[in-house]
Formats: sequence, structure tokens, C-alpha cells
Amino acid sequence: MRVLITGAGGQVGYELSRLAPAEFEVLGLDSAALDITDLGQVQSAVAWIQPGLIINAAAYTAVDKAESDAERAWAVNQDGVANLATAAKGLEIPVLHISTDYVFAGDADTPYSETDPTGPTGVYGASKLAGENALAAACSRYLVLRTSWVFGAHGNNFVKTMLRLGNERDSLSVVADQQGGPTSAVSIATALWKLAEMYRIRQELPRGVYHFSGTPYCSWFEFAEEIFRQAESLGQVQQCPQLSAITTADYPTPAKRPAWSVMDCSKLEKASGIVPPCWKEDLRDVLIELSKR
Repeated sequence: MRVLITGAGGQVGYELSRLAPAEFEVLGLDSAALDITDLGQVQSAVAWIQPGLIINAAAYTAVDKAESDAERAWAVNQDGVANLATAAKGLEIPVLHISTDYVFAGDADTPYSETDPTGPTGVYGASKLAGENALAAACSRYLVLRTSWVFGAHGNNFVKTMLRLGNERDSLSVVADQQGGPTSAVSIATALWKLAEMYRIRQELPRGVYHFSGTPYCSWFEFAEEIFRQAESLGQVQQCPQLSAITTADYPTPAKRPAWSVMDCSKLEKASGIVPPCWKEDLRDVLIELSKR
């Protein structure tokens, strides 16, 4: 089966291309090769490639910048998804699409299910939610995979930022009142390929919205503690910096972050057998990969 991967230059897109099973013929296009906000480009590319499946890993993910660059964020996260959905509908093929925990307000105290009310608090979350809705409206065969706190060896993320700052500073302040599930790009890509394989074999896809994130949930402060614990054991930092726990109010940002980003992933497990990954194990794999560079 031929698969078109959009956003192939990003964290998840890179891993999707790298981890593609032999049963799939993959063409990965980054934003320079395919601007998904251009419907003409999308339709031409899809008509030329003739994929049997589209995996959309393209997104505007600069959460804070989106507040001042809203037009571009909406163009990519809503209009771009709608364009892919329109092209997919023309070929009667499904779209696997990556979304985010930021579609929720973050004011809950139990894990969010797929049926819980959404309530994004910023441009990024609102534009991603609009993309979900655009996909559902234009394409009858689709699957949305909401995930959170993405990290990996490729691209920019919290893990790499902590390692860089840890080697530059003796102390770091990290937010401790936001809870979520760190999720590796490798695990997300692996889950998407399992779903693609289900479709390739059965020609059916568990339609709708699903949650997928790492376990156990933690705070950014606890995430940072584990990063440095493992990095020190692997010799990636000379000495762990002193970590101080701070509140969200102590670290103001242009975009409001959800205080609670914990998601219930049981629906996906029941539908596909895909279980939430242990982020601590995935973190070790990422750190080992980074140590080889």
C-alpha cells in the first residue's frame, strides 16, 4: 500500500518515515515539498502519488507564537487538514491525523475521554480542534489520534531543551502544577503504523477520535527530574542542575497551558490493542539515540 506522509520533517513525521514497515511504499513530504494550506498543491500531489492512505503529521505547533501568528496557525491546522480531507475523499481513502491535548481546557481532575467537552484556551488548541472538525466534516474515513507532550531524538522538544540547559546552568526552575503524559514520537509513529496495518489487511479503520499518550502521568518538573536522572546515568550531563519547582503563574507565557492534560487511552486499546507506552522507557531510548550523535 502506498502511503503519503505530510509533515515528514517534523518529530513524528520523521519517525513515520524511518519506521515504515516493508508492506508500505512511503512518500514523505515536508512543508517545503508540500504546503498543505494550498488546495491546488494538495490535490495535484495526491493525484500524482495516488496513495491508498494519508497520514497527516503536518501541523503548526509553536504554541506561543500562534497567539501572534494566528492566521498561519489556522491556515495549517484547520485549512490544511480540510484540504487533505477533500483530496482523500476524492480517492475514497482514509486519513490518519494527529491532534493534541490542547483541545481541552485543562480544568478537569480525571483523565479526559474522547467524549468529554472540549474547550481550548489558545489559538493552537482552537485551530487543532477546528482541524479535527474539518476532517470529520469532509472525509467519512478518518481517525484522529490526540496525543500530548511529544518528545524524540529529532526536532525541538522539552527533553532536548532540558539537556541543553542542564549543561549550561547550575540550576533550573520547572513548572510543577501542569500534569500530562509525555509521549515519544517513536511510540506515536508505531501506533499509527499499527493502525495503518489494520486498514491494509481489513480495509476498515476504527473511525473517529482516539487518545494516545504516555504513562504514568506526571508534571513537567517530574519529567525534568527523570530526564536528568537518566541522563546522568548515561553520562550525558556532567552534573545534574538543581531543580526548583515553580507554578504556572511564576512562568507566564503568551499562550495559556492546560493545567491538566491527562487523557484516558482505553478506547484505542479496546479498538486496536494498542496500549499506552511507558514514557520512562521511551525516554531512555531517546537519550541513548542522542548519545550516539
